[in-house]
Amino acid sequence: MNIAELSIKKSVITWTMTVVMLFLGYFAYQGLPRLEDPEFAIKEAVVLTPYPGASAEEVQEEVTEIIEKAVQEMGQLKRVESYSSRGMSLVHVKIKDQFRKDQLPQVWDELRRRMMDHQNELPPGAGPITVNDAFGDVFGVYFALTGEGYTFAELKEVAELLQRELLVVQDVKKIELFGLRKEAIYVEMSRTKMAALGITQQEIFNALRAKNLAVDAGRIKFGTDYIAITPTGNFKSEKDFGNLFIASKNGKLIYLRDVATITRGYVEPPSKMLRVDGKPAVGIAISTVLGGNAVTMGNAVLKRLAELQEQIPVGMELKEIAMQSKAVTKAVNGFVINLLESVAIVIVVLAIFMGVRAGVIIGFILLLTIAATFVVMGYYHITLQRISLGALIIALGMLVDNAIVVVDGMKVKMKQGIDGLTAAKEVVGQNAVPLLAATAVAIMAFASIGGMDNSTGEYCQTLYYVILISLSLSWITAVTSAPLITTKFILSKKDKAASASQDDAYGGRFYRIYRKFLTGAIKARWLTIGVVIGLFVLSVYGFGHVKQLFFPASTRPQFIVECFFREGIHIRETEKQIQRMEKYLMRIEGVTQVASAIGGGHPRFLLTYSVPVEAANQYASVLVSVEDYRLINGMVGKIQRDLEEMFPDACINVKKFNLGPATGGKIQLRINGSDPEELRALAEKAMQILRDANAKAVRSEWGEKIKVPVPVIAEDRAMALGITRPMVAEALQATFSGKTTGVYRERNNLLPIIARAPEPERDSIEDLTEIQIYSPMARKYIPIMQILNGVETKWETARLSRWHRRQMIKIHADPRGDELPAELMARV
Repeated sequence: MNIAELSIKKSVITWTMTVVMLFLGYFAYQGLPRLEDPEFAIKEAVVLTPYPGASAEEVQEEVTEIIEKAVQEMGQLKRVESYSSRGMSLVHVKIKDQFRKDQLPQVWDELRRRMMDHQNELPPGAGPITVNDAFGDVFGVYFALTGEGYTFAELKEVAELLQRELLVVQDVKKIELFGLRKEAIYVEMSRTKMAALGITQQEIFNALRAKNLAVDAGRIKFGTDYIAITPTGNFKSEKDFGNLFIASKNGKLIYLRDVATITRGYVEPPSKMLRVDGKPAVGIAISTVLGGNAVTMGNAVLKRLAELQEQIPVGMELKEIAMQSKAVTKAVNGFVINLLESVAIVIVVLAIFMGVRAGVIIGFILLLTIAATFVVMGYYHITLQRISLGALIIALGMLVDNAIVVVDGMKVKMKQGIDGLTAAKEVVGQNAVPLLAATAVAIMAFASIGGMDNSTGEYCQTLYYVILISLSLSWITAVTSAPLITTKFILSKKDKAASASQDDAYGGRFYRIYRKFLTGAIKARWLTIGVVIGLFVLSVYGFGHVKQLFFPASTRPQFIVECFFREGIHIRETEKQIQRMEKYLMRIEGVTQVASAIGGGHPRFLLTYSVPVEAANQYASVLVSVEDYRLINGMVGKIQRDLEEMFPDACINVKKFNLGPATGGKIQLRINGSDPEELRALAEKAMQILRDANAKAVRSEWGEKIKVPVPVIAEDRAMALGITRPMVAEALQATFSGKTTGVYRERNNLLPIIARAPEPERDSIEDLTEIQIYSPMARKYIPIMQILNGVETKWETARLSRWHRRQMIKIHADPRGDELPAELMARV
């Protein structure tokens, strides 16, 4: 085989690979998973341990300490942070950054085993320990079901129907219902009737506890069959509760209806609530499987919802709060537009300076490089999301550099009369290694991002990988496809005819002027060097005045209003304040929707959305949607000022969504120390400095102290009457918040049976003095004040926190307006 035949064969192979790569790139692009944000593992778990009745200090000393010690024995631990509040221990476990998402399940399994091993060390009444590691789930599809005139039970029934039907949709991983109100059976015991009939609370509790439970009566042989025995006695509805036999007193049968009123309602107070556009709602949050396509899942969910529309009662409305598929589609479409614009710009610019043919060839090479990039991305399961798309857009300007050198070099040589094959050999032979080195330098400029082992690095790592892939492929296409296409199409017939007589390709006027300038710069080399150094110094100085922010604000047409009301507030009071806020926000021009989560945050509908640890009854997260994200900058400042005036006692934070990981305030200060009062004093001093520096949303995770009524038990009188501290606590609980005494089974629902006093006997703290408590020694009810030395009021810290088992208090703050955190911190 001679050289000509070998060249023809190589050309055919290269052409074939070029065409095949274009088609493969197209199909790879269509099949790439699409997400709004890159998938990255949140290397954090929360260990929750209830300890009912214990103060924050007791929880910290008796429960949190045990959990923290067990966690610190793990070699994978980066840090442990704990929050102890009344009745609940919450321990944040942060794992070292080098552990990737495929390693985390083993780490969490080890954490669970350690918690089980230490369960028996907890004090009586504490536990069970629960490990929650499901922080990485992003519920990219988030709806709210509302219905004017419908009860929460009816909303829940429809929401569960949708949950069941949508779980089988393509790429759906999990569906959570948010803001549900749990039903309950309330037994309101009249102390007057109980005292008159001689019925004790414990007798009622025992009767309720034993009723309606599933019981096993065994089996019996009946002929040839072996059948189960099932006695009657189950409640068929809440109306049957009145016929529950309590006791026989003086020959008289006492039923529950004789001493109590039975009603069906909802558990009060609710733990979390959802409101959308001023109406109560049930949230439906849907997450995508790992590696799934958010666009495919979102479209499939919408299609299935359209099919289920007939099963949704008239008057119920499904409102869209967040739809990741739309944001992803918009971002991908934006990339396609940017790509086409870039190709067009490349062709136009190069057509001006290098000719139309060179511009078209380099534009084609650009498309080929991107197509090949999609193929490699598909092979390595790199998703299309804001970071990988951003990397492609960043790389567009660099992808043409290698091709420009090759095409321009070949064009010059071919105009000199050299044949295409020889020109390709010479140009590629001279420039292949230098171009490879230049490409490597460009790739290494982003290597620091790819090498970061923290959450920011994991979030941004596809930026480096995509640039690595695309720039490497740009070199390959520049030394393979570019010479082939240039050989065939760079010169027209007219150019080929003129090439034989052309003496100097660089003899044009532009090149002559450039040659003179370059010669002058070389002659005046010290002046040239001085100018370059001066420009470098000027650039360094100018860079110091450039605002710095690693993750910019998102272009999402939504912003968030975080509200922290005073500690200890009732959730119903928080709801009233939020209703005022909703009315104000819905009057603002450009606002399209207001969705409020009260008592906690929304489900994680966005990867960078997080809920503060102090989220409880006093907290609300208001998600505001607008017509266009460009309106947000003009809104947030005024809304911040107006809400601070409307709610002077609350901590209000109006903030835009940012790209990248974010938790809490943009400025956070941690103070460690052993004395809680000194910590509070130092924290207050630091917060005042931040306020003086015009920071907003300045708050401490401990919050303000809350008041606690303390009935003082007279131990001698209580012992004489046979009354213990648990009996006093049970009487107080049954009077005010209610005591769960059993469950009522209704189909697949388990409704708690809650015994409590009627509303007139539990509507204020003064009712405490009227409580009757049963004395086993006196065998009758006595006023609770006979065993109390009064009721005192003390103040306690609502929440205590520790950092690596050292007492700490954390302060959060944010800058106002468009000010950057670095600017605020410099002023502080």
